[in-house]
Amino acid sequence: MKEWWVQVGLLSVPLLAVYLHIPPPKLSPALLSWRSSGGYFTYKDQNIFYRDSAGAVGSSDIVILLHGFPTSSYDWYKIWEGLTQRFHRVIALDFVGFGFSDKPRPHRYSIFEQASIVEGLVRHLGLRHQRINLLSHDYGDTVAQELLHRSLQPLMLWLLFIFLNRTLTRLLLCGSELFLGFFFSGSEQSSGPTRSLRRQSTGTCGRRCGPTMAICILQYINQRKKHRDRWVGALMSTSVPLHLIYGPLDPVNPHPEFLQLYKKVLPMSTVSVLDDHISHYPQLEDPTGFLNAYLNFINSF
Repeated sequence: MKEWWVQVGLLSVPLLAVYLHIPPPKLSPALLSWRSSGGYFTYKDQNIFYRDSAGAVGSSDIVILLHGFPTSSYDWYKIWEGLTQRFHRVIALDFVGFGFSDKPRPHRYSIFEQASIVEGLVRHLGLRHQRINLLSHDYGDTVAQELLHRSLQPLMLWLLFIFLNRTLTRLLLCGSELFLGFFFSGSEQSSGPTRSLRRQSTGTCGRRCGPTMAICILQYINQRKKHRDRWVGALMSTSVPLHLIYGPLDPVNPHPEFLQLYKKVLPMSTVSVLDDHISHYPQLEDPTGFLNAYLNFINSF
């Protein structure tokens, strides 16, 4: 009798072939509307989806939203309208490999490339010399750190940052001259609106993503470890004001250990703690509370 692993391998080949030929799931009306309201720009032959909405009259402020893993710019739909009431322009993109953007295979996905894509979008929209706020989450959080390290100027950054390092710390913070708000999409403990959104957002990826591609993108975890000094160092050495928006029920960044460590590493940062039932998706679970905390912070400068 053949070894069991040989039999499993022989069975897996046809199953994988069938899986790869299953068409992507149909997009919900909400996602179809999200896509139709956006457009594309090209970065090194890759088509990158973005959404750009005109907002408040009389304001010159611009905000760019950076999403987490494994979702898309649709992560921000619940606070989009609220942001347009405060900012002159509200802009979000899907990183390469995510959402409606291209998903090349094979491809070496990296945080450095995603940061360059954000810079490319800024140039494409003619915003290089404009004041810009960045609101980011999870994966986009690390992208924001790289942008901070590059001292992207003259961008105005309001930074909300999550740093995941299982051996040391998980950080979630916000700051001025770059605001990045990260909401980790991969928590299996998420439920209710969080899990529902994750299903819809990952639907933009479709079967084209697949497990192999997810593994490729997940290399960012190793990149975080490898470049920890570069990215955490940028936060610790910056003169940018920092602020934390935190959901105490977050299973990724447990309370109170997370807050204690956060304050120890970044004592210069201020903190907004939301209601006790808020978890890792504050912008979805409590969009009003999140917006109030974010806008109060912005309006204090």
